[in-house]
Amino acid sequence: MKTQKVLFVTGASKGFGLEITKTALAAGDKVVATVRSKADQLAAALGNNPNLLVVTMDVTNEEQVKVAVKQSIDHFGKIDVLINNAGFGIVTAIEEATDAEVKNQYETNVFGLLNVIRAVLPHLRAQRSGHIINVSSLFGFDAIPGWALYGSTKFAVEGISKGLAVELAPLNIKVTVVEPGLFSTDFLSTESYTASKNIIADYDATVGPMRAMADQLHGNQPGDPKKLAKVVVDIAHTENPPLLLPIGKDAVGTYKNNAEKTGKEIDQWIEVSTSTDH
Repeated sequence: MKTQKVLFVTGASKGFGLEITKTALAAGDKVVATVRSKADQLAAALGNNPNLLVVTMDVTNEEQVKVAVKQSIDHFGKIDVLINNAGFGIVTAIEEATDAEVKNQYETNVFGLLNVIRAVLPHLRAQRSGHIINVSSLFGFDAIPGWALYGSTKFAVEGISKGLAVELAPLNIKVTVVEPGLFSTDFLSTESYTASKNIIADYDATVGPMRAMADQLHGNQPGDPKKLAKVVVDIAHTENPPLLLPIGKDAVGTYKNNAEKTGKEIDQWIEVSTSTDH
C-alpha cells in the first residue's frame, strides 16, 4: 500500500497539472492545486474532495507564492512533493521575439519555477525529505525552429534540476526532471501558447511551418496525458526516482538523436578540442 503524500502542483487548472491532480487524488494522496484564478470552480469540478486544497497563485508573484505555500502547510501539515508544472510556450524565431516577449516567457517558465522552489525548500530541508519534480520538455534536448526560445527555458530547467539534485542529495531530497513529448493536452491551443507579433519573412522556411503546424497538430498529439499523469504520480512514490525521465516515444527518440549527433560532432573535432592544454 502506498504511503499517502502531500503533492503541491502548479498550473493545475488544465493540461498535465489537472490530470496529475486527478490521478493523485484517485490514488489517495492529498493535493494542493495552484491556479491563477477561479479556484472555487476547480474545487467544485473535482467534487470538493477533502484531500484537495485549491489555492490562487501566480508563480511570477513571489509574495503570492510564499502565502500559498504557507496556506498549504497550515492546511495539510507538510509538503512531500513539489510538481513544478506551470508554464507556456511561444512560437517565434529568436530574432523576432521582442524583449517583453522573451522576459514574459522566462518570467513564468524559469523565474516562476525558481520562486516556487525557494518557497518550498525550507520546509523540505527542515523535514529532511521530499521530492521536486520539474516539468521540462523534449524541446529541452535540442533546438527546433520556432520553439527554440521556449526550448531555451527548458534547457534552463534541465540545468537547474541537475544542480538541485547534487545540492540536495545530502539532505535526502530527491529531484526529477520529466521531459514530455507531444501529448494531447491544450498546450498547442491558441489559449495556451503565444506567437510573436513580429514576423520576418526570411524565417518563413524554418519557423513558418511551425506557426501552421501548432494549430494542425492540436488534438492529434501521440501522447495520452492521463498515462503521463500516472507516471508522474508513480514517480512521486518511488524511493529512488530517476533524475531525468523522457516521457513518450518522441521524447526518447529526440533525446537519443541529440546525444548521437552531439557525440559525432565531438569526435569530428576531438583534435581541436583537446589541443589547448599547456
